[in-house]
Amino acid sequence: MFPFFDSHAHLVDPAFDEDRDAVIERARAAGAIGITVIGETVDAATRAQALAARYPGILAFTAGVHPHEASLYDPSSTPDALRALVRSGAVAIGECGLDYHYDHSPRLQQRRAFTEQLALAAELSQPVIVHTRDAVDDTTAIVAEAGKQGIRGVLHCFTGPASLAHTALEAGWFLSFAGVITFKKWSDDELLRMLPVDRMLIESDAPYLAPAPHRGHRNEPAYVRLTLERLAAARGVAPESLAPALAQNARTFFGLAQLQA
Repeated sequence: MFPFFDSHAHLVDPAFDEDRDAVIERARAAGAIGITVIGETVDAATRAQALAARYPGILAFTAGVHPHEASLYDPSSTPDALRALVRSGAVAIGECGLDYHYDHSPRLQQRRAFTEQLALAAELSQPVIVHTRDAVDDTTAIVAEAGKQGIRGVLHCFTGPASLAHTALEAGWFLSFAGVITFKKWSDDELLRMLPVDRMLIESDAPYLAPAPHRGHRNEPAYVRLTLERLAAARGVAPESLAPALAQNARTFFGLAQLQA
C-alpha cells in the first residue's frame, strides 16, 4: 500500500451514476489520499462542487470549459460563472485547452475559450488544467506565453512530444501521466525519465483510459496505482518512493495542504 493523489478524474460523468460512492470508497481503500474532480463545463463543475462537499478532505473540484465544449463558451456569462465557482472553492481553471483531433468545436472558438480561461486564471491566481491533442504548435506557443505571464498549469494526460514537455517545464508547468503509459503501444519511456520528480503528477482521467489490464473497461481512481507503478518502473525506482512525492506535487499545485497522507 502506498498513498497516491489522482489529479484528474471525471467523477460526475454519467458513467459513475450507479456506483459513484462505491468508486470513491474503492479509491480510498486502494490508497487515494486526494482526488481532483474535473468540471469540464459549468454544469459539470457545479455538480463536482456538490460532490466534493460530501467528501471533504479527499475530494477537490475544478471549473472550466473543455475544448470539445468551446462553442458553448459565452464571453458575456461564462467567465462570471467560473469566477463564482472559484470563489466557492474550485482549485483550478479547467479542463480547458485545444483538441484538433476531434474538432468538436471550431478551432477559432477553442483558442478563444482557452486564452480567455488562461486570462481568468491569471486574474484569480489559479492554476490551469490543460487538454491538448493534435495541437502541438498552438499549445506550445500559448503555454510559453502563459509562463511569461506567471500562469501556472499542468498538461494533463501527457503523451509528448518532448519539445512540448520542455516548453512546459520552462514555463514552470507540471506534466501529468495517465493510463496511456501502461498500454502496449506506449514506446516513450525516455519521456517518463526526463522529467524532474517535482514537476510530475499522476491521474486516472476516469472514466477514460483505464490502464492495463483494465483497458477497454471503465476507468476509476483506484487504478491510478497501476499507472504509478508503471511510471516508477520506467524511472527505475520503487512506487513506494515515488508516490509520496507525486502526492505532495498535487497538494502544492492545487493548494491543498490540508489533505493528509
